Amino acid sequence: MRLLLVEDDDHVAAALSAVLAKHGLAVVHARNGEDALKALLPDDGEPFAVVLLDLGLPDQDGFEVCGRIRKLCATPVIMVTARSDVRSRIHGLNLGADDYVVKPYDTGELLARIHAVSRRNAPGGGEQPAEESTADEALRLGAVTVELSTRQVAVDGAAVPLTRKEFDLLALLAQRPGVVFRREQIISEVWRTSWEGTGRTLEVHIASLRAKLRMPALIETVRGVGYRLVVPAAGPGARASAAPAS
Repeated sequence: MRLLLVEDDDHVAAALSAVLAKHGLAVVHARNGEDALKALLPDDGEPFAVVLLDLGLPDQDGFEVCGRIRKLCATPVIMVTARSDVRSRIHGLNLGADDYVVKPYDTGELLARIHAVSRRNAPGGGEQPAEESTADEALRLGAVTVELSTRQVAVDGAAVPLTRKEFDLLALLAQRPGVVFRREQIISEVWRTSWEGTGRTLEVHIASLRAKLRMPALIETVRGVGYRLVVPAAGPGARASAAPAS
């Protein structure tokens, strides 16, 4: 597996590259954002399976680099940074990052996350979009419409842009409104990995969905268990949901 490590600290990069090499990963090191983007340009070599992206780069912020990577290619991006606040996590995931790891981290966990995102994004790698079983169905939940075939979401008829994982998470909950999904079950079905080490990612995605949909009560936290989608009661503000989606 070929991996692009974007890290401005040569000592950190050398130590991590050595560890990753021992686990069969071929690491290419880029010291700044521009070098990383150049390395991702199509060539005749083996494409990168994953990008490990530090946010504190000398030439531009890692968030900006992530956004530019997403315009350039679909290579999975794992942000590896000391920024542990929820806003940074949400912002990174909204920009298209596939995962977010906070320093200091356990090397075993990082390796597990690298393999998880590479499996999910490999052709035939086993990731099944949440809507496949009902691809032509439109789910109407109060003011919220979830179009499974087009992966579009609207609230009162206004489109709400979601990331891939945000949509998969919402679609999973929306197909069985009122049913409590255990955290472990959500992680397994949406992220195709185990619960351990991924719980914070789920919490960040839930917070992001609530903010984007502007309906904090739509997804209810069932303390100690998981989450469920609560369909808002019909009322004047929900009239738009009764009409078929255009």
